[in-house]
Amino acid sequence: MKSYLYLFFSILLLTSCSSSSDEKFIDYNTINETEIQDYILQNNLTPQKTESGLYYIINNEGTGSRAVESSIVNIEYKGTLLDGTSFGEGESTTIDLSKVIIGLKEGIQLFKEGGDGILIIPSSLAFGSGGDVSGSIPSGAVLIFEITVTAVYPDYKAENEATILKYIEDNNLNATKTDSGLYYVINNEGTGTRPTSSSNVTVAYKGYFLNGNIFDQSNSVGISFGLNQVIAGWTEGIPLFKEGGDGILLIPYNLGYGINGNGSIPGASVLIFDVKLISVN
Repeated sequence: MKSYLYLFFSILLLTSCSSSSDEKFIDYNTINETEIQDYILQNNLTPQKTESGLYYIINNEGTGSRAVESSIVNIEYKGTLLDGTSFGEGESTTIDLSKVIIGLKEGIQLFKEGGDGILIIPSSLAFGSGGDVSGSIPSGAVLIFEITVTAVYPDYKAENEATILKYIEDNNLNATKTDSGLYYVINNEGTGTRPTSSSNVTVAYKGYFLNGNIFDQSNSVGISFGLNQVIAGWTEGIPLFKEGGDGILLIPYNLGYGINGNGSIPGASVLIFDVKLISVN
């Protein structure tokens, strides 16, 4: 079955559908609790419950590393509704726990590498009263996940931060850091129009890794694109300049191509771009 993990594991507030006026007054917390208790009884389960309302069963805790809320993990999973309807499964799926629904973020941390069990997630820790944007998860739905944690990866965010700071020091750069983790150097701010995060712009650039190897570059004329169609580091970084401005963007993996990479760009890579904003179109 096709994996819908990218969709279903999105952050709750960004993916739930808006509630109708009637749904706003439905007490899904009480309804879900009754539904979960019925499910537990019917399936002869003996789960434990966290303070947040998550129910879980640990079949095997595992013996490897334990994930934290910002970890990158690889899991095998099967997701179903209470009536057994399947909404997704995957044999090897890599996810960033900082970007998943609350119930999975909390639940996966209960296991170590090699561990497996069941998570019973009320709607308050999943997609709420609105369901998911595709319509596959109904309003107020309880989600059941059978999971195995196959790998807990190193803290790539901390590793990226350390390597970026070393690069800045080694190259004597005067860089500034944004709240997202993007580092930037403004050599020349420019004097023209400043783009927004959705502007179409023309930019001349050179992209390279920390070791100096170039993975992509334009000519001096540059290329045109929408800033809502590129990696997050560019969407945020290019509007730091006005037309005619130039500088450097140092982009950690989570604002670039993520844990999986893209083509010649390895996963969890720091990307550096020399950029010149030629025009806001």
